[in-house]
Amino acid sequence: MRITKVYTKTGDDGTTSLAKGERVLKDDPRIAAIGSLDETNSVIGVVLSKNVHSAITKTLDRVQHILFNSGGELAIVDEDLGLVSKKDVEYLESALDQLNKLLPPLKEFILPGGSPAAAQLHHVRTVCRRAERDLVTLHKSNPVNEHLLVFVNRLSDYLFVAARYQNVKDGGKEKMWEK
Repeated sequence: MRITKVYTKTGDDGTTSLAKGERVLKDDPRIAAIGSLDETNSVIGVVLSKNVHSAITKTLDRVQHILFNSGGELAIVDEDLGLVSKKDVEYLESALDQLNKLLPPLKEFILPGGSPAAAQLHHVRTVCRRAERDLVTLHKSNPVNEHLLVFVNRLSDYLFVAARYQNVKDGGKEKMWEK
């Protein structure tokens, strides 16, 4: 696909076009889900601009492509293109398990923060959770690829563990929640 002109003026009335040309309102649940996935991807781009550990970079590089594919799949109504698969979920689970086994077990809740890169990973985790909520809202009325729902849920888990791991690598200290 070649983009030769960024503005089209077709969205000036509050609508946008899906992949097959169907016009929907910009606040449609499908557009909200696509937007939240795009925002998650953008914040991952910010994370990748930081000095994050190479294992995290490798995983998030792949995740960015999967998220981009997800937005494309959501832009086509009533079709499961399989752009997010069980294999993608398993990849993320494996990456999560590899990092988690290197961390001390959690005994208390931790507050988001730590090193700048760890704090940014916590930020993208919260954006990812919103994307998950938006996907669930869409799924209620228009079923979406089940692997996408699982992938986004697992991604927020991965980002939590990645933030903890990054903080350890940066010599940061986890701040425990005090009741």
